[in-house]
Amino acid sequence: MWIPTEHEKYGVVIASFRGTVPYGLSLEIGDTVQILEKCDGWYRGFALKNPNIKGIFPSSYVHLKNACVKNKGQFEMVIPTEDSVITEMTSTLRDWGTMWKQLYVRNEGDLFHRLWHIMNEILDLRRQVLVGHLTHDRMKDVKRHITARLDWGNEQLGLDLVPRKEYAMVDPEDISITELYRLMEHRHRKKDTPVQASSHHLFVQMKSLMCSNLGEELEVIFSLFDSKENRPISERFFLRLNRNGLPKAPEKPERHCSLFMDLGSSELRKDIYITVHIIRIGRMGAGEKKNACSVQYRRPFGCAVLSIADLLTGETKDDLVLKVYMCNTESEWYQIHENIIKKLNARYNLTGSNAGLAVSLQLLHGDIEQIRREYSSVFSHGVSITRKLGFSNIIMPGEMRNDLYITIERGEFEKGGKSVARNVEVTMFIVDSSGQTLKDFISFGSGEPPASEYHSFVLYHNNSPRWSELLKLPIPVDKFRGAHIRFEFRHCSTKEKGEKKLFGFSFVPLMQEDGRTLPDGTHELIVHKCEENTNLQDTTRYLKLPFSKGIFLGNNNQAMKATKESFWITSFLCSTKLTQNGDMLDLLKWRTHPDKITGCLSKLKEIDGSEIVKFLQDTLDTLFGILDENSQKYGSKVFDSLVHIINLLQDSKFHHFKPVMDTYIESHFAGALAYRDLIKVLKWYVDRITEAERQEHIQEVLKAQEYIFKYIVQSRRLFSLATGGQNEEEFRCCIQELLMSVRFFLSQESKGSGALSQSQAVFLSSFPAVYSELLKLFDVREVANLVQDTLGSLPTIMHVDDSLQAIKLQCIGKTVESQLYTNPDSRYILLPVVLHHLHIHLQEQKDLIMCARILSNVFCLIKKNSSEKSVLEEIDVIVASLLDILLRTILEITSRPQPSSSAMRLQFQDVTGEFVACLLSLLRQMTDRHYQQLLDSFNTKEELRDFLLQIFTVFRILIRPEMFPKDWTVMRLVANNVIITTVLYLSDALRKNFLNENFDYKIWDSYFYLAVIFINQLCLQLEMFTPSKKKKVLEKYGDMRVTMGCEIFSMWQNLGEHKLHFIPALIGPFLEVTLIPQPDLRNVMIPIFHDMMDWEQRRSGNFKQVEAKLIDKLDSLMSEGKGDETYRELFNSIIPLFGPYPSLLKKIERETWRESGVSLIATVTRLMERLLDYRDCMKMGEVDGKKIGCTVSLLNFYKTELNKEEMYIRYIHKLYDLHLKAQNFTEAAYTLLLYDELLEWSDRPLREFLTYPMQTEWQRKEHLHLTIIQNFDRGKCWENGIVLCRKIAEQYESYYDYRNLSKMRMTEASLYDKIMDQQRLEPEFFRVGFYGKKFPFFLRNKEFVCRGHDYERLEAFQQRMLTEFPHAIAMQHANQPDETIFQAEAQYLQIYAVTPIPESQEVLQREGVPDNIKSFYKVNHIWKFRYDRPFHKGTKDKENEFKSLWVERTSLYLVQSLPGISRWFEVEKREVVEMSPLENAIEVLENKNQQLKTLISQCQTRQMQNINPLTMCLNGVIDAAVNGGVSRYQEAFFVKEYILSHPEDGEKITRLRELMLEQAQILEFSLAVHEKFVPQDMRPLHKKLVDQFFVMKSSLGIQEFPACVQASPVHFPNGSPRVCRNSAPASVSPDGTRVIPRRSPLSYPAVNRYSSSSLSSQASAEVSNITGQSESSDEVFNMQPSPSTSSLSSTHSASPNVTSSAPSSARASPLLSDKHKHSRENSCLSPRERPCSAIYPTPGEPSQRMLFNHIGDGALPRSDPNLSAPDKAVNPTPSSWSLDSGKEAKNMSDSGKLISPPVPPRPTQTASPARHTTAVSPSPAGRSPLKGSVQSFTPSPVEYHSPGLTSNSPVLSGSYSSGISSLSRCSMSETSGFENQVNEPSAPAAAPGYSGPEEPARRESKTPPPYSVYERTLRRPAPLPHSLSIPAAAEPPALPPKPLAARAGHLENGARRTEPGPRPRPLPRKVSQL
Repeated sequence: MWIPTEHEKYGVVIASFRGTVPYGLSLEIGDTVQILEKCDGWYRGFALKNPNIKGIFPSSYVHLKNACVKNKGQFEMVIPTEDSVITEMTSTLRDWGTMWKQLYVRNEGDLFHRLWHIMNEILDLRRQVLVGHLTHDRMKDVKRHITARLDWGNEQLGLDLVPRKEYAMVDPEDISITELYRLMEHRHRKKDTPVQASSHHLFVQMKSLMCSNLGEELEVIFSLFDSKENRPISERFFLRLNRNGLPKAPEKPERHCSLFMDLGSSELRKDIYITVHIIRIGRMGAGEKKNACSVQYRRPFGCAVLSIADLLTGETKDDLVLKVYMCNTESEWYQIHENIIKKLNARYNLTGSNAGLAVSLQLLHGDIEQIRREYSSVFSHGVSITRKLGFSNIIMPGEMRNDLYITIERGEFEKGGKSVARNVEVTMFIVDSSGQTLKDFISFGSGEPPASEYHSFVLYHNNSPRWSELLKLPIPVDKFRGAHIRFEFRHCSTKEKGEKKLFGFSFVPLMQEDGRTLPDGTHELIVHKCEENTNLQDTTRYLKLPFSKGIFLGNNNQAMKATKESFWITSFLCSTKLTQNGDMLDLLKWRTHPDKITGCLSKLKEIDGSEIVKFLQDTLDTLFGILDENSQKYGSKVFDSLVHIINLLQDSKFHHFKPVMDTYIESHFAGALAYRDLIKVLKWYVDRITEAERQEHIQEVLKAQEYIFKYIVQSRRLFSLATGGQNEEEFRCCIQELLMSVRFFLSQESKGSGALSQSQAVFLSSFPAVYSELLKLFDVREVANLVQDTLGSLPTIMHVDDSLQAIKLQCIGKTVESQLYTNPDSRYILLPVVLHHLHIHLQEQKDLIMCARILSNVFCLIKKNSSEKSVLEEIDVIVASLLDILLRTILEITSRPQPSSSAMRLQFQDVTGEFVACLLSLLRQMTDRHYQQLLDSFNTKEELRDFLLQIFTVFRILIRPEMFPKDWTVMRLVANNVIITTVLYLSDALRKNFLNENFDYKIWDSYFYLAVIFINQLCLQLEMFTPSKKKKVLEKYGDMRVTMGCEIFSMWQNLGEHKLHFIPALIGPFLEVTLIPQPDLRNVMIPIFHDMMDWEQRRSGNFKQVEAKLIDKLDSLMSEGKGDETYRELFNSIIPLFGPYPSLLKKIERETWRESGVSLIATVTRLMERLLDYRDCMKMGEVDGKKIGCTVSLLNFYKTELNKEEMYIRYIHKLYDLHLKAQNFTEAAYTLLLYDELLEWSDRPLREFLTYPMQTEWQRKEHLHLTIIQNFDRGKCWENGIVLCRKIAEQYESYYDYRNLSKMRMTEASLYDKIMDQQRLEPEFFRVGFYGKKFPFFLRNKEFVCRGHDYERLEAFQQRMLTEFPHAIAMQHANQPDETIFQAEAQYLQIYAVTPIPESQEVLQREGVPDNIKSFYKVNHIWKFRYDRPFHKGTKDKENEFKSLWVERTSLYLVQSLPGISRWFEVEKREVVEMSPLENAIEVLENKNQQLKTLISQCQTRQMQNINPLTMCLNGVIDAAVNGGVSRYQEAFFVKEYILSHPEDGEKITRLRELMLEQAQILEFSLAVHEKFVPQDMRPLHKKLVDQFFVMKSSLGIQEFPACVQASPVHFPNGSPRVCRNSAPASVSPDGTRVIPRRSPLSYPAVNRYSSSSLSSQASAEVSNITGQSESSDEVFNMQPSPSTSSLSSTHSASPNVTSSAPSSARASPLLSDKHKHSRENSCLSPRERPCSAIYPTPGEPSQRMLFNHIGDGALPRSDPNLSAPDKAVNPTPSSWSLDSGKEAKNMSDSGKLISPPVPPRPTQTASPARHTTAVSPSPAGRSPLKGSVQSFTPSPVEYHSPGLTSNSPVLSGSYSSGISSLSRCSMSETSGFENQVNEPSAPAAAPGYSGPEEPARRESKTPPPYSVYERTLRRPAPLPHSLSIPAAAEPPALPPKPLAARAGHLENGARRTEPGPRPRPLPRKVSQL
């Protein structure tokens, strides 16, 4: 049986449990569980991480922990009773764990590793806390460490700041909001601004002395030197080095490491230096030879100096090497460091051994305790401490020091009868009163233990030596009296014996007879002469002698003689026990000289403060002793002295002695009667204040009042104890009288002089300190009343003296902080005074920082849930007094501009934050009663209205994100909780007072606006929180957004007809609320839209306003990242909404206006689809096609469906920016044209918009034109730029603006130059299908054609697409996908290359038009694209594939021509036709024949530099034909079976036969030409070709040619077929050939023979055949596949590799570039030609054959570096806008001469349906030779670039054939007949512009301008540059058409463009102000 648990409530899982039993709960180790019930070793409960799933688990798997339970029962909450720091650590580490892994994923390695270390450290510390063996101090330390690390981690991970009190997390509910604010502020400040350390320490470690020739031991002495004051400021750090220059005791770090302590911030400046003096110990001369002399002397070696400023740049200076210098003369040694600092180079130089001193230096900041903690390793290893000289800046009580510093300065000695000066050494001893030498009290410096004697260094031959060596003598006080120092002087001989001879001595006593010590300063001592053997052990013999010249008395001549020699020392005492001051001694010994008391008391003020504090207790005892002795006589004097001492302790240097005085008062003070005198004197001073002129002394007294009162109170307590409380009443009266005097003096206003107000200020600043003293003797209420009266007596006039007002406020502040105010009784008495002063200051907006602090303290004392009566009364008082002024203050502060300086800004933020916290505290404390009282207190509705507006405005300010730092979520949640509670109270007031006839729009609007921004706050979006944080927030506050949403709904319903006031203004804000992904909130808010639509419908009969606002706002909000897929469904779905509401759609469907409503919902849903796609795309980093496509989709939606002109224009500019970023300059220009279209050349003013200034429409259109021209120029689309240049030039001309007209004409001219001079790359075009539901809406299940980038081939394009869509799968075939692919939850990409089909053939067909010009028309304004796929129909004949080889030709029609506003456009229509095997064969042969003719023509006109291309072409055709190529066609189509089974193909068979014969005829003529030009070394090859040709003829059964195709005379006048492919007007007459200069091709390799003898051997070439790709690296020859066995068999089941373009040698390899290197080297023609194909109609009459002119060369070189520009002939390409106009026929007259009409007629009948729909594919001009070799594509369809197969590439795989071999390629892409036939004048001209009846009308209408602006669905007569339309050619103009030439023809042309279906009506032009 399951029993509810009593104690087992909470536990941690210690082993994972899979939960495999029925109702089992799956648990992981470490999970925390809450237990509900138990039964036989099992528990039932839930894991805290997922409380919704409950289940059972074994009790043995859980470790129970203590916990307390809240809300027992169904909703009980369990809180573990462990240490809160442990709880926090556990939850924080869990949160960090997931985020830590994410750091790794995001590649933030540094933070990842640092966090890992911190987490390990926290876990380790957690163990220590859990074990519980730590001492109290250690526990505190560990917790401090833990919280510091938790805060660091939270900050690094961007988590919330945790408020803490004594290391434990604080529950905001348990403390007041002001206290919470302070805790947050404290932690924030601690994080932001590290406190500047006032104390600094220098760590020095000596490493070594690097020197080439040491050999002697050294002493190194470090000290700090102040070059400004020219004195050392620290003791010395002394260490010894061995002969190698290394420390002597390396095992003792304290011997070579030291810490220079207590450097003040003022000492971190550049004139403080580290000086290092080095002394060697050895022989007198450094270079002396070793001799018997073993005596060693201390001798100068060198000095190094470093400025401390050099250490301030970085923390550590490891291993600095300091240069060591030596003075030029030894006598300068004492000041060598000064000379180095001053850079007096003449006095020193580098040491001879070039020594360097290696040291490590580090500057540490903070007090010594902090340093010990942070650098514990330094202290644990040992370090010597080097103090500053004298006391530090702050003297600590209890500090025991008795150090005497002696500096051995200099001496003056006589020669002593010698010829040279002496070598003097000084030896020093300390001798006590008994004559014994004191041991170990001479310290050379830290790092070295003290010694018993000191030897100075020796200066060579110097009678006036200067040493300046500092020594410290730490002599104990008890040894000091009677002790003296003796200095002995010896001459050091440099002779062999090296003796030291004593020749004199000096001494100095340490204490004078009166008890004073040796005074500080320099002393000149007498040198007493003596013999070497003089015994100085007996001190009595010399102590009676005079020791110093300053105190030398008497007339003893003998003694005077001795004074010629002198010795100087400087002494300085640093002692807490001894004094050098006589006055101090006199005062302390006052009883011995009673007559001197008055004088001593007067002199006390002149004694140095440090002397007084050293003897503080003794001094105070003395003063009160004198007061007890004779209070009448000395009372006033003692009082003044006491005031002086008290004020002395206010000084920062002696501040730490206050506790000493406090201890004295508590424990040692014994003046039980002193209080009377002290009160009396104090009152006397207070009474004099108003009269006295000089107030300085009185102010000193007032400043000391705190301690005076302490003495008074303690004295009275001692008196009461002694007397049992006598004279109590008298004492109270005295105090009352004293305070009466104070009140009188405070109430005085200062007239004229400010002295009185200064005294008032001094009193007020120290008065609050007196309260605690008074409380020791009086009742709380008494003291409160005394204080209230005193503070109440202050004058309240504000303008008197600002400084006094500030002091008053500080006094109030200190009162609030005092112990007195914490008591509720006294608080109630003091509160009115406090509030009164605050109110005055806040009204004047003065001293706001102080006011904020006081208010914060007031509220800190009022805890949240204090329902005590006293607290409620206090709140009453505060609300009445301050609420209104508080709101006004916050409004005032927040409306001010923020100060610029960072310090001021921080202060400003603090003040604002504190006032806000105070307001929130007050509102949280207010109960229903308070709110009711507040609302009732307003007399009129206007007052209430003003109050509500004010508080709503303040709330809006509080919600601002910048109000609190971003990691203060705790504070924000508390604030929001208070705000929502208050709003719920106030909304009642709104309903009651401001509805119906009292309706007030402003206040309701303010309310709704507040509610909306409240819901939208970032800190309330729980979806963004971690699960644990979300759970905590929901437990504590619930979802406040839903609460506020319900309140909005409720208030909206109350509005009734007043709702109309808020339509459409509130649509945007409410829409923003519904975009929040909170289902409940959405369900509450969405019905409001229905309501709005309903009310708007009632008012105006429609809801256009609602619709417009909804759409505008939706765009801006969704682009900000709001909204999601679920939201879109909510609008459109049937999910039941809030309460009685069905879904929005269902609700609307019930209304009378349902049609427009449903339409709106549909529009909004579609818009959301596009916006969501747009937003997702924009999240990507780089600009890609997806971004651009998405923007185009959205832009068109705004234009077509919504007619939102402003949004449309905005997206035009967004698209423009994307294009610029991607460097799609042409597309950018087209995009900007959309905006340009909307503008007219008018003077209408336009407002400022986007980046455009305010200007006229003309100016903006001009600016747009210029920008567009610039972009067309950059995109090399110069023809379009020219059109616009002309347009704008017309405008300039009409305004007579000749200056700009001139510039524009020059620009236009430059564009023409660029067309002719600059190279343009022709882009590839690719068809891309996007299949599957995972694609964005605008791509889903659609196909597009994309214009590739420069040099981009299929593989590169495919790779780019797969990069853009990383989850897409590339389809491996070209077939149309089925429905399963369309509906799949995946992404499929189908990509293959397509061929552009230019509509206008006019320019392309023109003779004499340079290729540079034609190249533009080949790849611009393309609507139609094509690709071919070979396949077998029926059974495949293994012997002869060609019988069943069909070609499927697909034509794609786009919605808009390329290029346009995007690099890709959707396919609008696709047409598929099939070409029969016979038609295919005809096309192949036509192309091959045309190629041969072109080569012959080039050869004859000397355009070729060598004959190689013709040689190889002949070789390919003849070789393949001989080996069975053409015969396969004969076998396939000339057999009886075929002719009988295909009677309709009779004409075609005839045509094929004629083509074969024609080919033989051309070959014969070609061989004749070849013979003429062939070089000698190729004669054998020529002979072979001739032989093979005869074999070929015989195989075809040709003995001689029929008359109709007789060789040269008919077809080739002057012996050659003439083919014009270049710009020369090449009409050929019978009379002769007009030879045009041609450019020569690139140099060809001598021979490139590829043998492929038979069809069967050609299987290896299947790939290249099928794909119609040229293997040439530059794809010069674009060949169509010819039928072959292998090509047929391979296409039907082509593998990805097989269907890729590959040479025969690389059949299975998809990667071709490397394999084409040989091709590139051998390539005969450099630029690559685009494949182009057409099916040519067969004429009906054999006698009137038409040779179809597939214009262009498809095979020939584009440029030759050796030719000049005029010589470079350019390739003509088809240029007519009619679809089939490329299929031109050349009539052959009866005489056999070919006639070429200017515009050929369309044939009236065609032999194949294919010809109805297949247009000419142009050959793009001049490709760059740099282009990749193969347009290879792995998963691409088999593509026929052109059915006409021509083959003149020398490097094709396989041999050149008659066009039948599987290896032949049709590179002859455009020419399929004689292009330059004899042009007979009598030739019948075709009807101009005639188009066959089967021509689709739609295409006739598609004569696009060079750029098209809208999608085809939008096409309207564009107001855009009319000149850009290319007219329908009525007849061929004499010159190439200029784009602007036929402006007049535009309308006619436009009219002719008819659509197959109904066209949308053009949108009305909106008179835009954009």
